[in-house]
This record gives sequence, structure tokens and C-alpha cells, in this order.
Amino acid sequence: MINLYTWKTPNGRKVHIMLEELQLDYKLHQVNIDKDEQYHPDFLKISPNNKIPVITDDNGPKGKQISVFESGAILIYLAEKVKSPLFPSNEGERMQIMQWLMFQMASLGPMLGQAHHFLYKPKEVIPYAQRRYLEETERLYDVLDERLSKSSYLAIDTYSIADIAAYPWICRHPRHQIDLADYPNVKRWHKTLSERPAVRKGMEVI
Repeated sequence: MINLYTWKTPNGRKVHIMLEELQLDYKLHQVNIDKDEQYHPDFLKISPNNKIPVITDDNGPKGKQISVFESGAILIYLAEKVKSPLFPSNEGERMQIMQWLMFQMASLGPMLGQAHHFLYKPKEVIPYAQRRYLEETERLYDVLDERLSKSSYLAIDTYSIADIAAYPWICRHPRHQIDLADYPNVKRWHKTLSERPAVRKGMEVI
């Protein structure tokens, strides 16, 4: 059994979608970060950085229980567990996927997260921060749009864990003050993924 510790955030929803795409059985444990439940000592035992999502797998490598934190690592772990084409064995394709997965983890997620913080119902209006993160958000959408002008999907010509990683963040484009009409390739990609049954189900887990 896989235990999923998560909340309704883009990073959590990546893993929701992945589990639904793979049709793996899992038990849901909601960790309400609005109530600081991520700081509970029991949760810190499996998530040392007190972040969701985390999974535990009772049937990990060599049949032993394993816990995995960091959403990108979880996507890789689950794909490799079932040898999914979402992270294929071809080395060239894997490297393309890894590049765009790391782009999401290192740039897209952190910068869009800051845009959420400073642009969407901010506790304090800080013009410099708002300008900085809006400009960086627009730049990252430009990167995505350019890439998606050359490929149907983000990393390779087929759907992969790189798409799963980026999609929930782009779903929050209104919070980024972004109109997808200004990024037609991102808009097309977003629509394509939104029509996948597992994506819809994964977005509704919480």
C-alpha cells in the first residue's frame, strides 16, 4: 500500500495526478498546511523539510518500506516502480525529461510560488517584489511557450512526468496575473492535459 501525505497545492497535485495516471492504489492522508499540520513530529519523521507531498510505500525496494519526499523525486520513484512510459528507459528521452523536470523544480515552481505570495491577496503590497516576480513569471511563461512551439509536450513528443510536474502550477495562472491567450502554445498544452481523465481526477483528490 502507498500512503500519500498531501494537501491541495500544485506540488501535492503533481503526485495526485501521477498516482491516478498509474492507477496505483493509495491511502490519502490530508496534511492541512493552513493549520501547520506539516510541523507535527510524526510528519517530520518522513518529511524532514516539513513539506508536502510525501509518500510511504510498504512494498519498496527489496520489499521494504520506504518513504520519499520532494514531489519530483516521488514522480521518478513511482514511474520507475512500475516501469511507466511516463519516464521511459531510453537514455536520451530520460535526459530530456530530467531537464524539464528540474526546470519545473528549480525555476517554475519556486518563482511562481513567489508570484502567488506577492501578487495574490498579499498581506502587504511591496511594489518591487510584485514587479520582480511578475517579470520573472512572464519570462518563464515565454520559455514554456517557446518550448511548446516545437513539441506537443514539454520534454519529449509524448506525455511525461515533466508535463505532470508543470501542469498544476500553470493551472494557477490567474494568480500569476497571466492570460494564457498571450501564450498560445501553453494554452494548447494546458487544454490537452486538462482533458485527460486522470489529470481531472488527480486535481480533485482534495
